Amino acid sequence: MAPGPGVPNGLVIPAAELTERFSRSPGPGGQSVNTTDSRVELVFDVQQSATLTDPQRRRLCERLANRIVGGTLVLVATGERSQWRNRQAARERLAELLRTALAPPPPKRRATRPTRGSRRRRLEHKRQRSQTKALRGRVDPGQG
Repeated sequence: MAPGPGVPNGLVIPAAELTERFSRSPGPGGQSVNTTDSRVELVFDVQQSATLTDPQRRRLCERLANRIVGGTLVLVATGERSQWRNRQAARERLAELLRTALAPPPPKRRATRPTRGSRRRRLEHKRQRSQTKALRGRVDPGQG
């Protein structure tokens, strides 16, 4: 991964830390798709990774708690017809997932007060709306 928020020096995961499993894919490709093992499962063991620092590992486990099972993160790619393209797609998806999960949280919102002009415009709009609705009363057939 290129340097960015949460990963100032970038991140390179060695191929030894990634495990790939292949199986038959029910994805696109017609009849011949069932004869090739184009489905790719990319497994990354977050708990045992030597690449991640302890704060990064904690942040990943916290933010991806619903995706990490037993300390491992599993991504499945079946969208392409070829195994090679599915392998690339799974690796890109892993990089994007790690990039978003390792990014620091956004700064807290600082509360501000509405300006005098915005309060005046809001109240003026409320008065106009109230007047419009007041004119919607029943019509008295005796008048007119």
